[in-house]
Amino acid sequence: MNSSSANRIILASGSPRRRELLEILGARFEVFPAADEESPHPNESPSAFAVRAARAKGELVAAEHPRNPVLASDTVVEIDGRLLGKPRSTSEARAMLRLLSGRTHQVHTAVALVVEGSCRSLLDTADVRFLAITDRMIDWYVTTGEPMDKAGAYAVQGAGGLLVESIAGSPQTVIGLPIHRLPGLFQESGLEFWDYLKL
Repeated sequence: MNSSSANRIILASGSPRRRELLEILGARFEVFPAADEESPHPNESPSAFAVRAARAKGELVAAEHPRNPVLASDTVVEIDGRLLGKPRSTSEARAMLRLLSGRTHQVHTAVALVVEGSCRSLLDTADVRFLAITDRMIDWYVTTGEPMDKAGAYAVQGAGGLLVESIAGSPQTVIGLPIHRLPGLFQESGLEFWDYLKL
């Protein structure tokens, strides 16, 4: 893994938000999104699903890139024990936003790292409290198009930040990649995260 080609992280995600976070850190990485999307199992908790999905994505891409560390992630929104994925329609987006209005929910982001066939994973959770939002605010936000490819139908780093009153935990966890946990995860896998940054 000491060659220049192996000295890159493979990001098993097509998320532009995760890519931007790695770019901010100056990480050397390439993007190879996992083709398959996992679905929750019956009675599976949202947090357990996030971990399983992240591991599945990482292991799938690692099969094609065995010489590189493969980083995968999955983010889900939970409220009242219910998993909120990406809305399939504008009406579903509106329903999700009404459900979150004036309440606190959990955002779980799981991260998996596959190194030489061995997969390690972690889960980071943040509590997000929404303002009490009106139907006019919801209609405005849905017309921006932003909710349609976001878990829970909002993006805190985008226009959806207007709806959020507070965050307890890492904002990066809500965005989709808890970067403060990466050095420890790499270390557990026998790697130095700093070796993959442009210093």
